[in-house]
Amino acid sequence: MPPDDRHYALVAGFLGSAEVVPFLGAGANLCDRPDEAPWALGQFAPSGGELARTLAERSLYPDRDLDLLRISQYVDATLGERQLYRYLHSIFDSDYPPTSLHRLLARLPPAMRERGSQQPLVLTTNYDDLVERALAEAGEAFDVVWYEAKRGPQQGRFLHRTPSGDVIPIERPNKYTGLDLDERSVILKLHGAIDRTDANRDSYVITEDSYIDYLVGGDVGEQIPVALRERMADSHFLFLGYSMRDWNLRVILNRIWGARQLDLKSWAVQREPADAGAREVEEALWRDRGDIELLYVPLDEYVERLESVLP
Repeated sequence: MPPDDRHYALVAGFLGSAEVVPFLGAGANLCDRPDEAPWALGQFAPSGGELARTLAERSLYPDRDLDLLRISQYVDATLGERQLYRYLHSIFDSDYPPTSLHRLLARLPPAMRERGSQQPLVLTTNYDDLVERALAEAGEAFDVVWYEAKRGPQQGRFLHRTPSGDVIPIERPNKYTGLDLDERSVILKLHGAIDRTDANRDSYVITEDSYIDYLVGGDVGEQIPVALRERMADSHFLFLGYSMRDWNLRVILNRIWGARQLDLKSWAVQREPADAGAREVEEALWRDRGDIELLYVPLDEYVERLESVLP
């Protein structure tokens, strides 16, 4: 169903009091983008399908099936992980303009400080740095915590980049005290991230093998720093740009929460499926995660309405 005025007022209040965590998926970057507009460097960040086509073209991928994970696995297998990362870095190391969604998130910190609330925690499975750039443009300091997917001694752990640019491996997540949500926003990047200053620190959960590692490796949820886990356990969630038909979202949710359902009311904003059968499947999959209400509304319209009632 489409959201009503009460919903927007309720979510705006929760955002201002740090009681809801925005969770951004790939569809978040399509906010404000005209349906007919193609992906282009520096203009619009690519969708999953566009990223798959671009990798296929650059690597001369021989199959017509443009599955992003399979293409990424092919590039890794035939050209090496370093070449895959070079392709991805060249795509994401571009100054894509933040959308109205990213700008809305960037205006939250001063309003929350004025209310005496903690600072925002934003979750995302996107590799780009649009949230970071929006916060930087707003003059806000922030911390970034991201999952390390590359092969090596830190694989499966999270890393922390401070506002000064220092990178700290989080080796004891239950004891880690380097994050302070009373002071600064935190962006938690569950599928890795680009690092503009050092391509060697890029990380991408994007191949079939990296998803297998995510599934069968150590408990990903337990590797998240305790301060962030505590906020997540005590928050509503606002899923933006996700569909449960994307099995990678279900992987993420299972690795963070396991079989446990979300026990606070949450919301998922997405476009309405084209047919009744797809809608029934989508709603059943969301219900299986807990008390999550599906809201069928274009994301740019949702952001505009939410922006209008934020304090």
